[in-house]
Amino acid sequence: MTDPPDEPATAPARDTGSAAVELTLLAPLVVLLLLLIAAAARGTDARGQVDAAAEAAARAASAARSPAEATTAARAAAEAGLAVGSAACRTMHVTVDLGAFTRGGLARATVSCRVDFADLAGLRLPAGRTLTSTATSPLDVYRAVA
Repeated sequence: MTDPPDEPATAPARDTGSAAVELTLLAPLVVLLLLLIAAAARGTDARGQVDAAAEAAARAASAARSPAEATTAARAAAEAGLAVGSAACRTMHVTVDLGAFTRGGLARATVSCRVDFADLAGLRLPAGRTLTSTATSPLDVYRAVA
Protein backbone atom coordinates (compact mmCIF):
# COMPACT_ATOMS: atom_id res chain seq x y z
CA MET A 1 0.00 0.00 0.00
CA THR A 2 1.18 3.46 -0.73
CA ASP A 3 1.04 6.28 1.74
CA PRO A 4 -0.88 9.41 0.82
CA PRO A 5 1.31 12.28 -0.29
CA ASP A 6 2.42 14.69 2.38
CA GLU A 7 0.21 17.79 2.41
CA PRO A 8 0.60 20.81 4.57
CA ALA A 9 -1.62 20.73 7.66
CA THR A 10 -3.29 24.01 6.72
CA ALA A 11 -3.55 25.78 3.44
CA PRO A 12 -2.16 29.28 3.33
CA ALA A 13 -4.93 31.68 4.31
CA ARG A 14 -5.52 34.44 1.81
CA ASP A 15 -8.55 35.89 3.59
CA THR A 16 -7.06 36.27 7.04
CA GLY A 17 -8.81 39.16 8.80
CA SER A 18 -11.63 39.52 6.27
CA ALA A 19 -14.29 38.88 8.91
CA ALA A 20 -13.07 41.88 10.91
CA VAL A 21 -13.20 44.09 7.82
CA GLU A 22 -16.71 42.88 6.95
CA LEU A 23 -17.89 43.52 10.50
CA THR A 24 -16.40 47.01 10.42
CA LEU A 25 -18.24 47.78 7.19
CA LEU A 26 -21.57 46.31 8.34
CA ALA A 27 -21.67 47.76 11.87
CA PRO A 28 -22.88 51.26 10.83
CA LEU A 29 -25.64 49.72 8.72
CA VAL A 30 -26.78 47.57 11.62
CA VAL A 31 -26.83 50.61 13.92
CA LEU A 32 -28.89 52.61 11.39
CA LEU A 33 -31.31 49.72 11.04
CA LEU A 34 -31.75 49.58 14.82
CA LEU A 35 -32.34 53.35 14.96
CA LEU A 36 -34.94 53.05 12.22
CA ILE A 37 -36.71 50.28 14.13
CA ALA A 38 -36.63 52.45 17.28
CA ALA A 39 -38.15 55.41 15.40
CA ALA A 40 -40.92 53.24 13.95
CA ALA A 41 -41.66 51.73 17.36
CA ARG A 42 -41.79 55.17 18.99
CA GLY A 43 -44.19 56.48 16.35
CA THR A 44 -46.44 53.43 16.59
CA ASP A 45 -46.50 53.54 20.38
CA ALA A 46 -47.27 57.26 20.39
CA ARG A 47 -50.11 56.77 17.89
CA GLY A 48 -51.70 54.16 20.15
CA GLN A 49 -51.31 56.37 23.22
CA VAL A 50 -52.86 59.38 21.47
CA ASP A 51 -55.81 57.30 20.24
CA ALA A 52 -56.40 55.89 23.72
CA ALA A 53 -56.10 59.33 25.33
CA ALA A 54 -58.67 60.80 22.91
CA GLU A 55 -61.09 57.96 23.63
CA ALA A 56 -60.64 58.36 27.39
CA ALA A 57 -61.13 62.13 27.13
CA ALA A 58 -64.35 61.74 25.13
CA ARG A 59 -65.70 59.16 27.60
CA ALA A 60 -64.85 61.39 30.57
CA ALA A 61 -66.50 64.39 28.92
CA SER A 62 -69.67 62.44 28.14
CA ALA A 63 -69.95 61.25 31.75
CA ALA A 64 -69.79 64.79 33.20
CA ARG A 65 -72.88 66.70 34.36
CA SER A 66 -71.94 70.17 33.06
CA PRO A 67 -69.88 71.59 30.19
CA ALA A 68 -67.24 73.02 32.53
CA GLU A 69 -66.94 69.70 34.36
CA ALA A 70 -66.77 67.89 31.00
CA THR A 71 -63.85 70.01 29.78
CA THR A 72 -61.94 69.54 33.03
CA ALA A 73 -62.59 65.79 33.12
CA ALA A 74 -61.56 65.37 29.47
CA ARG A 75 -58.25 67.18 29.98
CA ALA A 76 -57.50 65.17 33.13
CA ALA A 77 -58.30 61.87 31.39
CA ALA A 78 -56.10 62.73 28.40
CA GLU A 79 -53.18 63.74 30.64
CA ALA A 80 -53.54 60.53 32.64
CA GLY A 81 -53.35 58.48 29.44
CA LEU A 82 -50.23 60.15 28.03
CA ALA A 83 -46.76 60.43 29.49
CA VAL A 84 -46.37 64.13 28.67
CA GLY A 85 -42.74 65.20 28.57
CA SER A 86 -41.42 61.84 27.39
CA ALA A 87 -39.98 61.28 23.91
CA ALA A 88 -43.28 59.69 22.89
CA CYS A 89 -45.17 62.89 23.75
CA ARG A 90 -43.25 66.12 24.35
CA THR A 91 -46.27 68.42 24.36
CA MET A 92 -49.99 67.72 24.39
CA HIS A 93 -53.02 69.78 23.44
CA VAL A 94 -56.61 68.77 24.20
CA THR A 95 -59.67 70.29 22.54
CA VAL A 96 -63.16 69.41 23.73
CA ASP A 97 -66.18 70.08 21.51
CA LEU A 98 -69.41 69.63 23.42
CA GLY A 99 -71.74 71.09 20.79
CA ALA A 100 -75.17 71.07 22.38
CA PHE A 101 -74.51 69.55 25.80
CA THR A 102 -77.93 67.93 26.04
CA ARG A 103 -79.24 64.41 26.50
CA GLY A 104 -78.35 62.36 23.45
CA GLY A 105 -75.73 64.87 22.33
CA LEU A 106 -72.11 64.10 21.55
CA ALA A 107 -68.88 64.91 23.31
CA ARG A 108 -65.92 65.11 20.94
CA ALA A 109 -62.33 65.22 22.18
CA THR A 110 -59.29 65.92 20.01
CA VAL A 111 -55.84 65.17 21.40
CA SER A 112 -52.64 66.35 19.71
CA CYS A 113 -49.21 65.18 20.78
CA ARG A 114 -45.73 66.14 19.54
CA VAL A 115 -43.49 63.06 19.15
CA ASP A 116 -39.75 63.75 19.47
CA PHE A 117 -37.23 62.08 17.14
CA ALA A 118 -34.30 64.43 17.86
CA ASP A 119 -32.45 61.89 20.02
CA LEU A 120 -32.26 59.43 17.10
CA ALA A 121 -29.32 61.37 15.66
CA GLY A 122 -28.15 58.80 13.12
CA LEU A 123 -31.31 59.17 11.06
CA ARG A 124 -32.19 62.26 9.08
CA LEU A 125 -35.70 62.45 10.46
CA PRO A 126 -37.51 65.66 11.28
CA ALA A 127 -37.04 66.69 14.91
CA GLY A 128 -40.63 65.76 15.68
CA ARG A 129 -44.06 64.97 14.35
CA THR A 130 -47.49 65.98 15.62
CA LEU A 131 -50.02 63.17 15.95
CA THR A 132 -53.71 64.01 16.30
CA SER A 133 -56.64 61.78 17.19
CA THR A 134 -60.33 62.57 17.63
CA ALA A 135 -62.89 60.46 19.46
CA THR A 136 -66.61 60.91 20.03
CA SER A 137 -68.79 59.61 22.85
CA PRO A 138 -72.56 60.04 23.21
CA LEU A 139 -74.12 61.66 26.26
CA ASP A 140 -76.54 59.38 28.08
CA VAL A 141 -80.14 59.92 27.00
CA TYR A 142 -81.56 58.92 30.41
CA ARG A 143 -79.59 61.14 32.77
CA ALA A 144 -79.96 64.70 33.89
CA VAL A 145 -77.69 67.36 32.48
CA ALA A 146 -77.05 70.61 34.32
